[in-house]
Amino acid sequence: MFNSRPAVRRRALAAAGTAAALALTLAACGSSDDSSMPGMDHGAKSSSSASASASPSTGDMPGMDHMADGNGLSDTKDGYRLTSQDATLPASKQAAYRFAVTGPDGKPVTDFAVDQTKRMHFYAIRSDLTGFQHIHPAMAADGTWTADLAALAPGSWRMFASFTPDSGAGKGDDFVLSRIVTVPGTATKTPLPAAASSADVDGYAVTVKGEPMAGMAQPLTVTVTKDGKPVTDLQPYLDTYAHLTAFHEGDTAFAHLHPTTKVDGDHGGPNLAFHAELPTSGNWRLFLQFQTGGKLHTAALTLNVG
Repeated sequence: MFNSRPAVRRRALAAAGTAAALALTLAACGSSDDSSMPGMDHGAKSSSSASASASPSTGDMPGMDHMADGNGLSDTKDGYRLTSQDATLPASKQAAYRFAVTGPDGKPVTDFAVDQTKRMHFYAIRSDLTGFQHIHPAMAADGTWTADLAALAPGSWRMFASFTPDSGAGKGDDFVLSRIVTVPGTATKTPLPAAASSADVDGYAVTVKGEPMAGMAQPLTVTVTKDGKPVTDLQPYLDTYAHLTAFHEGDTAFAHLHPTTKVDGDHGGPNLAFHAELPTSGNWRLFLQFQTGGKLHTAALTLNVG
């Protein structure tokens, strides 16, 4: 139901409009702005599994994990590399994750295009798909980004950076790169909740309708209600009425798409239309972010792709 095809480009998808919103990247900003629900989990408090698949360091930077190029599960693509000295982060307290993107010439990239109002979108997710955070980090003049993370529970985390270079060999191309970070301590895995078509958050009910099939584009509709009544006052968030992110159970493969519904002031809802395509079957944990009254809400549910 969600698109996780990493090769598909957000900019191309945006041009396609309602025909297919299958984007994998997240572009970000120049101000540190946590636009997620820190600590979002499966309904249980901070718990995490041991590393899902953390490869040992294979590069010149601590924590370098060169994995298969797909669904954001690689730190390199087309000469671009996500680098960081932060292979570990402290548990149970706020932490800053610092990273940079280097280009084919090996130099830090500092010129990024704006996408969905931001120049960089950054995501953190634990290997058991708890602890979701969506952040818009700040970039220093030397190309170093700083993502201010809410408290992290012990376990293995994957950090995703999504961006579009605005110059150089990759100008206009969308990238989603990631690295593994370990948070020391006793890690307890939280079982993934069973697949469901609805979830509640902050008094709102979110219902997802569609027939997800692996490798096939399918329409998807999200309906937002409150107290049994349709919600029609959704406010624009990142140039859309809802931000939808999904992670695949087992390998934390990443997928991102947003509504094809046209934005018209603070009048979004109750129905939001999506087009989605997931290349692999199995369970996907979906995080839907929407805004009302100036407050951001994040609903989480598990959907199964056949």
